[in-house]
Amino acid sequence: MEPEHDKARAAMLEQQLKARGIRSPAVLAAMGRVARHRFLRGAEAAKAYGDHPLSIGLGQTISQPYMVACMTEMLDLGPEDRVLEVGTGSGYQAAVLAELAGEVVTVERHEALAKRARGVLEDLGYENVTVRVGDGTLGDAAAERYDAIVVTAGSPKVPPALPPQLAMGGRLVCPVGGIKVQELVMLRRTEAGFEEKRGTKCIFVPLIGRGGWPGEG
Repeated sequence: MEPEHDKARAAMLEQQLKARGIRSPAVLAAMGRVARHRFLRGAEAAKAYGDHPLSIGLGQTISQPYMVACMTEMLDLGPEDRVLEVGTGSGYQAAVLAELAGEVVTVERHEALAKRARGVLEDLGYENVTVRVGDGTLGDAAAERYDAIVVTAGSPKVPPALPPQLAMGGRLVCPVGGIKVQELVMLRRTEAGFEEKRGTKCIFVPLIGRGGWPGEG
């Protein structure tokens, strides 16, 4: 029992998510179950349920709770869905996805972050999450197609390798724009091609990789 964290998580749901229009009962329930503070270290863990992103080292962040909820709600996940996450970071978003989907594959370019996230996810019992190290902008072309793909860093465009890896009816959510400010873009694969919808403005760390911004690693 962690009553202090439980109280903060309940406040997060009411004040940050429901108050801003997150309506999916499944998403709200998932975020109510995931112990966000377990994905943070030291003093940052005490701020886990605040209305802001937090540093996890190596220039990366754990996303603001509202943004995690918003992107997850856009994916409209079902219990049999296979999900690809590009940018594992702390592992928190993967845990939320794992609460809703059948299988989650998450790719992180920083080996140290991938190792840390894998350990936390294993400790919390998430057996349906696979953490891999690599360039997530290339996706996982060797695998079966995914029902949903989420990119958790800002890209100048939707990485070209990702949409073809969606199953029919599959959804992809990615922050697209400049280095400093992006906009959530959702693609849905249909028989006629890809339908696109635009969502809220957002600020993410840059997506580094062959399908994103140039950079080390």
